[in-house]
Amino acid sequence: MSQRETIETGAAPAAIGPYSQAVRAGDFVFVSGQIPLDPATGELVGADMRSQIERVFANLGAIAEAAGGTLADAVRITVYLTDLSHFALVNEVMADVMVEPYPSRAAVGVMALPKGAAVEMDALLYLPSGG
Repeated sequence: MSQRETIETGAAPAAIGPYSQAVRAGDFVFVSGQIPLDPATGELVGADMRSQIERVFANLGAIAEAAGGTLADAVRITVYLTDLSHFALVNEVMADVMVEPYPSRAAVGVMALPKGAAVEMDALLYLPSGG
């Protein structure tokens, strides 16, 4: 029998559609895509790309903590960018906020993202025995 548990936290933006911030299934936590929204206001943050990327990582981290882990438990991150010229900046910020061994990752160029965001990321965490 499969067990699924939803993960929700006020430390990250509420879902803006019919989905959960994250879902735990066994030892894995699937974190929904996060855009650079301030959890308190629901508004996009920062005029500069670095602050937007940092906010996305902060949102992912808050959800990881609510699940009983940290970003260090990420085994996969997918990055969606409306402008792939920001790829190097994602690498810089990721190196600042994460530790080795880094998760696997993909970066995908997209035409548009919700609320006009320039970056979105989702994550897969591995939390054996519930965290």
